Amino acid sequence: MSDWPLLSLVIFLPLAGAGFILMIRGDEEVVNQNAKAVALWTAGITFLLSLMIWGNFDNARSDFQLVERYEWLTGLGINYHVGVDGISLFLVLLSTLTTLVCIGVSWESVQVRVKEYMVAFLVMETFMVGVFCALDFVLFYIFFEGILIPMFLIIGVWGGPNRIYSAFKFFLYTLLGSVLFLIAILVMYLQEGTTDIPSLMTATFDPALQKWLWLAMFASFAVKVPMWPFHTWLPDAHVEAPTAGSVVLAGVLLKLGGYGFLRFSLPMLPEATAYFTPLIYTLSIVAVIYTSLVALMQTDMKKLIAYSSVAHMGIVTIGIFTLNPLGIQGSIIQMLSHGLVSAALFMCVGVIYDRLHSREIDFYGGLVERMPMYGFVFMLFMLASVGLPGTSGFVGEILVLIGVFQVNQWVALFAATGMVLGAAYMLWLYRRVVFGAFTKEHLQMIRDLRPHEIASFAPLIFLVILMGIYPSLFLDPMAASVDHLLTQAGGLPETELAGR
Repeated sequence: MSDWPLLSLVIFLPLAGAGFILMIRGDEEVVNQNAKAVALWTAGITFLLSLMIWGNFDNARSDFQLVERYEWLTGLGINYHVGVDGISLFLVLLSTLTTLVCIGVSWESVQVRVKEYMVAFLVMETFMVGVFCALDFVLFYIFFEGILIPMFLIIGVWGGPNRIYSAFKFFLYTLLGSVLFLIAILVMYLQEGTTDIPSLMTATFDPALQKWLWLAMFASFAVKVPMWPFHTWLPDAHVEAPTAGSVVLAGVLLKLGGYGFLRFSLPMLPEATAYFTPLIYTLSIVAVIYTSLVALMQTDMKKLIAYSSVAHMGIVTIGIFTLNPLGIQGSIIQMLSHGLVSAALFMCVGVIYDRLHSREIDFYGGLVERMPMYGFVFMLFMLASVGLPGTSGFVGEILVLIGVFQVNQWVALFAATGMVLGAAYMLWLYRRVVFGAFTKEHLQMIRDLRPHEIASFAPLIFLVILMGIYPSLFLDPMAASVDHLLTQAGGLPETELAGR
Protein backbone atom coordinates (compact mmCIF):
# COMPACT_ATOMS: atom_id res chain seq x y z
CA MET A 1 0.00 0.00 0.00
CA SER A 2 2.91 2.36 0.71
CA ASP A 3 3.65 2.52 -3.03
CA TRP A 4 0.16 3.78 -3.86
CA PRO A 5 -0.38 7.53 -4.25
CA LEU A 6 -3.33 7.03 -1.90
CA LEU A 7 -3.95 10.69 -1.05
CA SER A 8 -3.86 11.75 -4.71
CA LEU A 9 -6.34 9.00 -5.54
CA VAL A 10 -8.75 10.22 -2.87
CA ILE A 11 -8.29 13.86 -3.94
CA PHE A 12 -8.69 13.44 -7.70
CA LEU A 13 -10.98 10.42 -8.13
CA PRO A 14 -14.10 12.62 -7.63
CA LEU A 15 -12.77 14.98 -10.31
CA ALA A 16 -12.41 12.01 -12.69
CA GLY A 17 -15.99 10.95 -11.84
CA ALA A 18 -17.22 14.49 -12.56
CA GLY A 19 -15.47 14.41 -15.96
CA PHE A 20 -17.10 11.07 -16.74
CA ILE A 21 -20.57 12.43 -15.85
CA LEU A 22 -20.05 15.40 -18.17
CA MET A 23 -19.55 12.98 -21.08
CA ILE A 24 -22.86 11.16 -20.51
CA ARG A 25 -25.28 11.75 -23.40
CA GLY A 26 -28.78 10.60 -24.33
CA ASP A 27 -32.37 10.96 -23.17
CA GLU A 28 -32.73 13.31 -20.17
CA GLU A 29 -34.21 10.72 -17.83
CA VAL A 30 -31.52 8.17 -18.69
CA VAL A 31 -28.79 10.81 -18.35
CA ASN A 32 -30.11 11.79 -14.91
CA GLN A 33 -30.20 8.20 -13.66
CA ASN A 34 -26.72 7.46 -15.01
CA ALA A 35 -25.31 10.70 -13.56
CA LYS A 36 -26.68 9.79 -10.11
CA ALA A 37 -25.33 6.25 -10.37
CA VAL A 38 -21.83 7.38 -11.41
CA ALA A 39 -21.78 10.04 -8.66
CA LEU A 40 -22.85 7.48 -6.03
CA TRP A 41 -20.25 4.93 -7.12
CA THR A 42 -17.51 7.56 -7.31
CA ALA A 43 -18.32 8.96 -3.86
CA GLY A 44 -18.61 5.44 -2.41
CA ILE A 45 -15.23 4.27 -3.76
CA THR A 46 -13.61 7.54 -2.66
CA PHE A 47 -14.95 7.01 0.87
CA LEU A 48 -13.61 3.44 0.96
CA LEU A 49 -10.20 4.68 -0.20
CA SER A 50 -10.26 7.34 2.52
CA LEU A 51 -10.84 4.57 5.09
CA MET A 52 -7.61 3.01 3.81
CA ILE A 53 -5.83 6.26 4.77
CA TRP A 54 -7.02 5.64 8.35
CA GLY A 55 -5.96 1.99 8.08
CA ASN A 56 -2.42 3.00 7.04
CA PHE A 57 -2.13 5.73 9.68
CA ASP A 58 0.39 5.28 12.53
CA ASN A 59 -1.07 6.77 15.73
CA ALA A 60 2.35 7.06 17.40
CA ARG A 61 3.78 9.47 14.83
CA SER A 62 3.30 13.23 15.09
CA ASP A 63 4.64 14.10 11.64
CA PHE A 64 2.82 14.07 8.30
CA GLN A 65 2.16 10.62 6.83
CA LEU A 66 1.41 9.17 3.37
CA VAL A 67 3.36 12.14 2.01
CA GLU A 68 3.54 12.72 -1.76
CA ARG A 69 5.76 15.40 -3.21
CA TYR A 70 6.30 16.31 -6.86
CA GLU A 71 7.90 19.34 -8.45
CA TRP A 72 5.32 21.74 -9.81
CA LEU A 73 6.44 25.35 -10.32
CA THR A 74 10.16 24.62 -10.10
CA GLY A 75 11.46 28.15 -10.64
CA LEU A 76 9.41 29.41 -7.68
CA GLY A 77 10.00 26.45 -5.37
CA ILE A 78 6.27 25.64 -5.29
CA ASN A 79 5.49 21.91 -5.22
CA TYR A 80 2.57 19.51 -5.27
CA HIS A 81 2.97 18.36 -1.67
CA VAL A 82 0.27 16.45 0.25
CA GLY A 83 0.10 14.49 3.49
CA VAL A 84 -2.06 13.93 6.58
CA ASP A 85 -1.49 14.05 10.33
CA GLY A 86 -3.77 13.39 13.29
CA ILE A 87 -5.39 16.81 12.95
CA SER A 88 -6.39 16.47 9.29
CA LEU A 89 -7.05 12.69 9.12
CA PHE A 90 -10.67 12.71 10.31
CA LEU A 91 -11.51 15.91 8.44
CA VAL A 92 -10.59 14.07 5.21
CA LEU A 93 -12.86 11.19 6.23
CA LEU A 94 -15.63 13.66 7.15
CA SER A 95 -15.38 15.23 3.67
CA THR A 96 -15.68 11.91 1.81
CA LEU A 97 -18.54 10.66 4.01
CA THR A 98 -20.46 13.95 3.73
CA THR A 99 -20.27 13.89 -0.07
CA LEU A 100 -21.61 10.33 -0.13
CA VAL A 101 -24.47 11.33 2.19
CA CYS A 102 -25.23 14.43 0.06
CA ILE A 103 -25.68 12.31 -3.06
CA GLY A 104 -28.00 9.98 -1.13
CA VAL A 105 -30.02 12.92 0.19
CA SER A 106 -30.40 14.35 -3.34
CA TRP A 107 -31.43 11.05 -4.95
CA GLU A 108 -35.10 12.00 -5.37
CA SER A 109 -35.31 15.65 -4.30
CA VAL A 110 -33.24 17.12 -7.18
CA GLN A 111 -34.99 16.96 -10.55
CA VAL A 112 -33.48 19.95 -12.42
CA ARG A 113 -30.01 19.90 -14.03
CA VAL A 114 -29.20 16.65 -12.23
CA LYS A 115 -26.01 16.04 -14.21
CA GLU A 116 -24.56 19.46 -13.37
CA TYR A 117 -25.64 19.09 -9.74
CA MET A 118 -23.70 15.83 -9.32
CA VAL A 119 -20.67 17.32 -11.06
CA ALA A 120 -20.72 20.29 -8.65
CA PHE A 121 -20.65 18.00 -5.60
CA LEU A 122 -17.86 15.79 -6.94
CA VAL A 123 -15.73 18.81 -7.86
CA MET A 124 -16.32 20.20 -4.38
CA GLU A 125 -15.21 16.88 -2.86
CA THR A 126 -11.88 17.19 -4.66
CA PHE A 127 -11.39 20.69 -3.24
CA MET A 128 -12.49 19.68 0.29
CA VAL A 129 -10.18 16.67 0.53
CA GLY A 130 -7.37 18.65 -1.13
CA VAL A 131 -7.57 21.50 1.38
CA PHE A 132 -7.07 19.10 4.33
CA CYS A 133 -4.20 17.25 2.63
CA ALA A 134 -2.27 20.18 1.10
CA LEU A 135 1.22 20.79 2.54
CA ASP A 136 2.08 23.66 0.21
CA PHE A 137 0.59 27.11 0.79
CA VAL A 138 -0.18 27.77 -2.88
CA LEU A 139 -1.80 24.35 -3.30
CA PHE A 140 -3.78 24.93 -0.10
CA TYR A 141 -4.97 28.33 -1.30
CA ILE A 142 -6.12 26.93 -4.66
CA PHE A 143 -8.21 24.25 -2.94
CA PHE A 144 -9.34 26.70 -0.21
CA GLU A 145 -10.71 29.19 -2.72
CA GLY A 146 -11.82 26.60 -5.27
CA ILE A 147 -14.52 25.40 -2.85
CA LEU A 148 -16.31 28.73 -3.34
CA ILE A 149 -17.12 28.01 -7.00
CA PRO A 150 -19.21 24.79 -6.71
CA MET A 151 -20.84 26.03 -3.48
CA PHE A 152 -21.76 29.32 -5.15
CA LEU A 153 -23.40 27.38 -8.00
CA ILE A 154 -25.19 24.93 -5.67
CA ILE A 155 -26.83 27.81 -3.78
CA GLY A 156 -27.34 30.03 -6.85
CA VAL A 157 -28.81 27.41 -9.22
CA TRP A 158 -30.62 24.90 -6.96
CA GLY A 159 -31.45 27.15 -4.00
CA GLY A 160 -34.63 28.88 -2.81
CA PRO A 161 -36.39 32.07 -3.97
CA ASN A 162 -33.64 34.45 -2.73
CA ARG A 163 -30.81 32.18 -3.85
CA ILE A 164 -28.98 34.78 -5.99
CA TYR A 165 -28.71 37.26 -3.10
CA SER A 166 -27.54 34.54 -0.69
CA ALA A 167 -25.03 33.09 -3.17
CA PHE A 168 -23.41 36.47 -3.82
CA LYS A 169 -23.37 37.33 -0.12
CA PHE A 170 -21.67 34.01 0.66
CA PHE A 171 -19.16 34.50 -2.17
CA LEU A 172 -18.24 38.12 -1.39
CA TYR A 173 -17.92 37.61 2.38
CA THR A 174 -15.56 34.67 2.03
CA LEU A 175 -13.61 36.12 -0.88
CA LEU A 176 -12.88 39.42 0.88
CA GLY A 177 -11.18 37.74 3.84
CA SER A 178 -9.26 35.42 1.55
CA VAL A 179 -7.61 38.33 -0.27
CA LEU A 180 -5.89 39.30 3.00
CA PHE A 181 -4.95 35.65 3.52
CA LEU A 182 -3.27 35.66 0.10
CA ILE A 183 -1.25 38.75 1.09
CA ALA A 184 -0.11 36.93 4.25
CA ILE A 185 1.02 33.95 2.13
CA LEU A 186 3.02 36.27 -0.17
CA VAL A 187 4.72 38.00 2.78
CA MET A 188 5.69 34.65 4.34
CA TYR A 189 6.99 33.43 0.97
CA LEU A 190 9.11 36.58 0.52
CA GLN A 191 10.45 36.23 4.08
CA GLU A 192 11.33 32.53 3.96
CA GLY A 193 11.62 31.79 0.22
CA THR A 194 9.29 28.78 0.43
CA THR A 195 5.60 27.92 0.45
CA ASP A 196 6.22 24.55 2.10
CA ILE A 197 3.90 24.35 5.12
CA PRO A 198 6.07 22.01 7.32
CA SER A 199 9.08 24.31 6.67
CA LEU A 200 7.09 27.44 7.55
CA MET A 201 5.96 25.78 10.79
CA THR A 202 9.59 25.78 11.94
CA ALA A 203 10.29 29.35 10.74
CA THR A 204 10.57 32.24 13.19
CA PHE A 205 8.82 35.47 12.24
CA ASP A 206 9.35 38.83 13.91
CA PRO A 207 6.69 39.30 16.68
CA ALA A 208 5.49 42.62 15.20
CA LEU A 209 5.10 41.03 11.75
CA GLN A 210 3.36 38.03 13.33
CA LYS A 211 0.51 40.23 14.54
CA TRP A 212 -0.17 41.58 11.05
CA LEU A 213 0.08 38.10 9.50
CA TRP A 214 -2.22 36.71 12.20
CA LEU A 215 -4.84 39.41 11.55
CA ALA A 216 -4.68 38.77 7.78
CA MET A 217 -5.29 35.04 8.34
CA PHE A 218 -7.95 35.79 10.95
CA ALA A 219 -9.90 37.84 8.38
CA SER A 220 -10.26 34.70 6.26
CA PHE A 221 -10.66 32.04 8.94
CA ALA A 222 -13.13 34.02 11.10
CA VAL A 223 -15.50 34.35 8.11
CA LYS A 224 -15.19 30.63 7.31
CA VAL A 225 -15.90 29.46 10.90
CA PRO A 226 -17.99 31.80 11.02
CA MET A 227 -17.24 33.81 14.15
CA TRP A 228 -19.41 36.64 15.43
CA PRO A 229 -19.80 39.29 13.91
CA PHE A 230 -18.74 37.75 10.57
CA HIS A 231 -21.53 35.16 10.66
CA THR A 232 -24.38 37.00 8.92
CA TRP A 233 -23.86 35.24 5.58
CA LEU A 234 -24.48 31.81 7.12
CA PRO A 235 -28.23 31.89 7.98
CA ASP A 236 -29.02 33.31 4.52
CA ALA A 237 -26.88 30.69 2.78
CA HIS A 238 -28.46 27.83 4.75
CA VAL A 239 -32.03 29.00 4.24
CA GLU A 240 -31.64 29.29 0.46
CA ALA A 241 -29.35 26.29 -0.15
CA PRO A 242 -30.88 22.93 -1.13
CA THR A 243 -30.78 20.30 1.62
CA ALA A 244 -27.54 18.71 0.40
CA GLY A 245 -25.99 22.19 0.10
CA SER A 246 -26.77 22.86 3.77
CA VAL A 247 -25.41 19.43 4.70
CA VAL A 248 -22.02 20.02 3.06
CA LEU A 249 -21.87 23.64 4.23
CA ALA A 250 -22.48 22.71 7.88
CA GLY A 251 -20.71 19.36 7.68
CA VAL A 252 -17.40 20.39 6.13
CA LEU A 253 -17.09 24.01 4.95
CA LEU A 254 -17.46 25.52 8.44
CA LYS A 255 -14.47 23.41 9.53
CA LEU A 256 -12.09 25.21 7.16
CA GLY A 257 -11.72 28.17 9.53
CA GLY A 258 -10.98 26.02 12.58
CA TYR A 259 -8.53 23.93 10.57
CA GLY A 260 -6.81 27.12 9.36
CA PHE A 261 -6.28 28.29 12.94
CA LEU A 262 -4.85 24.88 13.91
CA ARG A 263 -2.65 24.45 10.86
CA PHE A 264 -1.32 28.01 10.41
CA SER A 265 -2.11 30.54 13.15
CA LEU A 266 -1.02 28.45 16.16
CA PRO A 267 2.22 26.81 14.92
CA MET A 268 3.50 29.56 12.58
CA LEU A 269 2.53 32.64 14.62
CA PRO A 270 2.76 31.58 18.31
CA GLU A 271 3.48 35.01 19.84
CA ALA A 272 0.60 36.64 17.93
CA THR A 273 -1.68 33.73 18.90
CA ALA A 274 -0.96 34.30 22.59
CA TYR A 275 -1.48 38.07 22.14
CA PHE A 276 -4.86 37.73 20.40
CA THR A 277 -6.26 34.84 22.48
CA PRO A 278 -8.38 37.21 24.69
CA LEU A 279 -9.95 38.61 21.49
CA ILE A 280 -10.87 35.09 20.34
CA TYR A 281 -12.35 34.26 23.75
CA THR A 282 -14.45 37.44 23.73
CA LEU A 283 -15.82 36.94 20.20
CA SER A 284 -16.46 33.24 20.88
CA ILE A 285 -18.39 33.90 24.11
CA VAL A 286 -20.53 36.51 22.34
CA ALA A 287 -21.15 34.00 19.54
CA VAL A 288 -22.12 31.22 21.95
CA ILE A 289 -24.57 33.31 24.00
CA TYR A 290 -25.87 35.85 21.45
CA THR A 291 -26.56 33.40 18.61
CA SER A 292 -28.20 30.96 21.07
CA LEU A 293 -30.60 33.73 22.11
CA VAL A 294 -31.21 34.61 18.44
CA ALA A 295 -31.92 30.91 17.72
CA LEU A 296 -34.65 30.96 20.39
CA MET A 297 -36.45 33.68 18.40
CA GLN A 298 -36.50 31.90 15.03
CA THR A 299 -39.61 30.67 13.24
CA ASP A 300 -37.72 28.98 10.37
CA MET A 301 -36.17 25.59 11.25
CA LYS A 302 -33.16 26.05 8.99
CA LYS A 303 -32.36 29.46 10.46
CA LEU A 304 -32.55 28.06 13.98
CA ILE A 305 -30.09 25.28 13.14
CA ALA A 306 -27.85 27.77 11.28
CA TYR A 307 -27.60 30.00 14.36
CA SER A 308 -26.95 26.94 16.51
CA SER A 309 -24.00 26.18 14.19
CA VAL A 310 -22.45 29.57 14.97
CA ALA A 311 -22.82 28.83 18.72
CA HIS A 312 -21.27 25.37 18.40
CA MET A 313 -18.37 26.68 16.33
CA GLY A 314 -17.83 29.27 19.09
CA ILE A 315 -17.09 26.32 21.40
CA VAL A 316 -14.61 25.07 18.79
CA THR A 317 -12.67 28.35 18.63
CA ILE A 318 -12.56 28.55 22.45
CA GLY A 319 -11.08 25.02 22.52
CA ILE A 320 -8.48 25.77 19.84
CA PHE A 321 -7.11 28.78 21.73
CA THR A 322 -6.90 27.08 25.15
CA LEU A 323 -3.45 25.94 23.95
CA ASN A 324 -3.64 22.74 25.97
CA PRO A 325 -4.15 19.13 24.80
CA LEU A 326 -7.66 18.67 26.21
CA GLY A 327 -8.98 21.89 24.69
CA ILE A 328 -7.54 21.30 21.23
CA GLN A 329 -8.52 17.61 21.08
CA GLY A 330 -11.98 18.62 22.28
CA SER A 331 -12.23 21.27 19.57
CA ILE A 332 -11.35 18.74 16.85
CA ILE A 333 -13.89 16.24 18.22
CA GLN A 334 -16.45 19.06 18.42
CA MET A 335 -15.76 19.92 14.76
CA LEU A 336 -16.29 16.29 13.75
CA SER A 337 -19.38 15.97 15.94
CA HIS A 338 -20.87 19.21 14.63
CA GLY A 339 -20.16 18.06 11.08
CA LEU A 340 -22.21 14.92 11.64
CA VAL A 341 -24.96 16.30 13.89
CA SER A 342 -25.72 19.59 12.13
CA ALA A 343 -25.63 17.85 8.75
CA ALA A 344 -28.17 15.33 10.07
CA LEU A 345 -30.38 18.10 11.53
CA PHE A 346 -30.49 19.85 8.15
CA MET A 347 -31.39 16.48 6.61
CA CYS A 348 -34.23 16.19 9.16
CA VAL A 349 -35.56 19.55 7.99
CA GLY A 350 -35.10 18.49 4.36
CA VAL A 351 -37.19 15.32 4.88
CA ILE A 352 -40.34 17.23 5.84
CA TYR A 353 -39.61 20.14 3.49
CA ASP A 354 -39.55 17.71 0.53
CA ARG A 355 -43.01 16.49 1.55
CA LEU A 356 -44.79 19.76 2.40
CA HIS A 357 -42.47 22.57 1.18
CA SER A 358 -42.46 24.56 4.38
CA ARG A 359 -39.75 25.17 6.98
CA GLU A 360 -41.98 27.16 9.36
CA ILE A 361 -42.02 25.62 12.85
CA ASP A 362 -45.72 26.51 13.38
CA PHE A 363 -46.63 24.65 10.18
CA TYR A 364 -45.94 21.32 11.93
CA GLY A 365 -46.89 19.58 15.16
CA GLY A 366 -47.51 16.03 16.37
CA LEU A 367 -45.46 14.43 13.58
CA VAL A 368 -44.61 11.47 15.82
CA GLU A 369 -48.18 10.20 15.18
CA ARG A 370 -47.46 9.52 11.48
CA MET A 371 -43.64 9.54 11.44
CA PRO A 372 -42.37 7.56 14.48
CA MET A 373 -39.07 6.62 12.81
CA TYR A 374 -38.49 10.23 11.82
CA GLY A 375 -39.30 11.31 15.38
CA PHE A 376 -36.67 8.91 16.76
CA VAL A 377 -33.94 10.02 14.31
CA PHE A 378 -34.69 13.71 14.91
CA MET A 379 -34.61 13.10 18.69
CA LEU A 380 -31.23 11.37 18.54
CA PHE A 381 -29.56 14.20 16.65
CA MET A 382 -31.30 16.87 18.70
CA LEU A 383 -29.95 15.30 21.90
CA ALA A 384 -26.49 14.94 20.34
CA SER A 385 -26.58 18.66 19.48
CA VAL A 386 -27.46 19.43 23.11
CA GLY A 387 -24.50 17.30 24.27
CA LEU A 388 -26.23 14.28 25.81
CA PRO A 389 -23.72 11.82 27.39
CA GLY A 390 -23.28 8.84 25.11
CA THR A 391 -23.26 10.98 21.98
CA SER A 392 -20.42 12.69 20.12
CA GLY A 393 -21.63 16.14 21.20
CA PHE A 394 -20.92 15.40 24.86
CA VAL A 395 -17.31 14.30 24.29
CA GLY A 396 -16.29 17.43 22.39
CA GLU A 397 -18.04 19.87 24.72
CA ILE A 398 -16.79 18.32 27.97
CA LEU A 399 -13.18 18.19 26.74
CA VAL A 400 -13.31 21.85 25.65
CA LEU A 401 -14.90 22.88 28.99
CA ILE A 402 -12.26 21.05 31.03
CA GLY A 403 -9.49 22.45 28.82
CA VAL A 404 -10.69 26.05 29.05
CA PHE A 405 -11.41 25.71 32.80
CA GLN A 406 -7.67 25.09 33.31
CA VAL A 407 -6.96 28.38 31.53
CA ASN A 408 -9.81 30.74 32.45
CA GLN A 409 -12.78 29.81 34.66
CA TRP A 410 -14.90 32.77 33.51
CA VAL A 411 -14.64 31.70 29.86
CA ALA A 412 -15.65 28.17 30.92
CA LEU A 413 -18.67 29.56 32.80
CA PHE A 414 -19.92 31.61 29.85
CA ALA A 415 -19.34 28.71 27.43
CA ALA A 416 -21.39 26.43 29.68
CA THR A 417 -24.17 29.05 29.77
CA GLY A 418 -24.40 28.82 26.00
CA MET A 419 -24.83 25.06 26.24
CA VAL A 420 -27.82 25.50 28.57
CA LEU A 421 -29.36 27.88 26.04
CA GLY A 422 -28.63 25.31 23.32
CA ALA A 423 -30.70 22.75 25.19
CA ALA A 424 -33.51 25.31 25.44
CA TYR A 425 -33.83 26.08 21.72
CA MET A 426 -33.33 22.50 20.50
CA LEU A 427 -35.89 21.05 22.92
CA TRP A 428 -38.29 23.87 22.03
CA LEU A 429 -37.89 23.09 18.32
CA TYR A 430 -38.39 19.35 18.84
CA ARG A 431 -41.47 19.79 21.03
CA ARG A 432 -43.16 22.12 18.53
CA VAL A 433 -42.47 19.97 15.46
CA VAL A 434 -42.69 16.37 16.70
CA PHE A 435 -44.95 16.45 19.77
CA GLY A 436 -48.27 18.19 20.42
CA ALA A 437 -51.71 17.57 18.97
CA PHE A 438 -51.79 16.04 15.48
CA THR A 439 -54.76 18.08 14.26
CA LYS A 440 -53.54 20.04 11.19
CA GLU A 441 -55.26 18.92 7.98
CA HIS A 442 -52.22 19.31 5.73
CA LEU A 443 -50.22 16.81 7.85
CA GLN A 444 -52.70 13.93 7.68
CA MET A 445 -51.16 12.20 4.63
CA ILE A 446 -47.46 12.73 5.52
CA ARG A 447 -45.31 9.58 5.28
CA ASP A 448 -42.41 8.31 7.35
CA LEU A 449 -38.78 7.96 6.22
CA ARG A 450 -38.18 6.34 2.82
CA PRO A 451 -35.46 3.67 2.31
CA HIS A 452 -32.94 6.07 0.70
CA GLU A 453 -33.45 8.54 3.57
CA ILE A 454 -32.85 5.80 6.16
CA ALA A 455 -29.69 4.79 4.27
CA SER A 456 -28.46 8.41 4.36
CA PHE A 457 -29.07 8.75 8.11
CA ALA A 458 -27.63 5.34 9.09
CA PRO A 459 -23.86 6.12 8.92
CA LEU A 460 -24.38 9.40 10.79
CA ILE A 461 -26.35 7.67 13.58
CA PHE A 462 -23.65 4.99 13.87
CA LEU A 463 -20.80 7.52 14.08
CA VAL A 464 -22.51 9.88 16.52
CA ILE A 465 -23.06 6.98 18.95
CA LEU A 466 -19.62 5.42 18.30
CA MET A 467 -17.85 8.72 19.04
CA GLY A 468 -19.95 9.08 22.18
CA ILE A 469 -19.23 5.65 23.68
CA TYR A 470 -15.72 4.98 22.29
CA PRO A 471 -14.04 8.41 21.86
CA SER A 472 -10.49 7.03 22.20
CA LEU A 473 -10.86 5.53 18.71
CA PHE A 474 -10.82 9.13 17.44
CA LEU A 475 -8.71 10.77 20.16
CA ASP A 476 -5.72 8.40 19.94
CA PRO A 477 -4.76 9.17 16.30
CA MET A 478 -4.75 12.93 16.96
CA ALA A 479 -2.94 12.92 20.34
CA ALA A 480 0.66 12.91 19.03
CA SER A 481 -0.05 15.57 16.40
CA VAL A 482 -1.81 17.82 18.94
CA ASP A 483 1.14 17.54 21.36
CA HIS A 484 3.54 18.38 18.53
CA LEU A 485 1.37 21.37 17.56
CA LEU A 486 1.49 22.63 21.15
CA THR A 487 5.29 22.51 21.24
CA GLN A 488 5.29 24.68 18.09
CA ALA A 489 2.71 27.05 19.58
CA GLY A 490 4.64 27.33 22.87
CA GLY A 491 1.86 25.73 24.91
CA LEU A 492 3.61 22.46 25.82
CA PRO A 493 7.35 22.30 26.61
CA GLU A 494 9.46 19.53 25.09
CA THR A 495 10.15 18.15 28.61
CA GLU A 496 6.43 17.74 29.27
CA LEU A 497 5.92 16.17 25.85
CA ALA A 498 8.62 13.60 26.62
CA GLY A 499 6.81 12.62 29.81
CA ARG A 500 3.43 12.12 28.18
